[in-house]
Amino acid sequence: MIRTAAKTVTGRPAVDGAGVHMVRVFGNREVRDFDPFLLLDAFDSTNPADYVKGFPWHPHRGIETITYLSQGIIEHGDSLGNGGVIASGCCQWMTAGSGIIHQEMPKEAKRMLGLQIWLNMPAAQKMSEPQYNDLDSTKIPEFKRQDATIRLISGVLDGREGAMRGRHVDAMIMAIHLEPGGECSIPVEAGHTAFVYGLEGSFFLSPDTNAQEEESRRAIILENGDSVYLKAGPSQMAHCVLCAAPPLGEPIAWGGPIVMNTEKELQFAFEELDRGTFIKHKRT
Repeated sequence: MIRTAAKTVTGRPAVDGAGVHMVRVFGNREVRDFDPFLLLDAFDSTNPADYVKGFPWHPHRGIETITYLSQGIIEHGDSLGNGGVIASGCCQWMTAGSGIIHQEMPKEAKRMLGLQIWLNMPAAQKMSEPQYNDLDSTKIPEFKRQDATIRLISGVLDGREGAMRGRHVDAMIMAIHLEPGGECSIPVEAGHTAFVYGLEGSFFLSPDTNAQEEESRRAIILENGDSVYLKAGPSQMAHCVLCAAPPLGEPIAWGGPIVMNTEKELQFAFEELDRGTFIKHKRT
């Protein structure tokens, strides 16, 4: 059964980090609908003043962050000693686990287009050792499925393994490009939370001739079913990100960059930050 649109979220303009202008498409207000996905921040700018101040050193605990960059450059580093550059077509997958401190500093580019997703971690695994994965564009499998060009960031599709396989939540995340009028169908596990975010262009979620044309720059949470249908609008291409994962159904205590399950755990995390005992695993 094709998944239809259940709810559309357009988000709201936000300023985060040291002064980065973006759109917070969804966050803690919508957490029940998007479980286990916590947050989606989208950025699209041709003005470097919107983003070059970046996100200086800041902590995370209890989540995974997935940053996908369609266009642009972001330099990054973390308390494990990792560092490098996210370039066009690349992805950074960071498992904060028990605690990590990192920074993300976008560099001036013709266009900065991409998104960051926060993926929750199960209660029993929130204090796992932090991990870092630099998914260079050459590591992300790219292939055709019907009319679509698929870039499989994580999960399994058509017997192909994505660049990642989630250690804590087995999420399927892919970028999908369709030329005008092109269409494709993607199998998605029934019972999993699934949503589509349009980076560029417009698209339809049903082959019905009376289907609503969906605009980009919004997230559409989908009803239950076992497939997602996408068709680009007749006059412009569609560039979408499809995400799906099993919901956790666990309580959430969320304070800024830290997401735990109880207020006591959250308070303890901030006390550890104050005491300088937040980081459990350091660079070797």
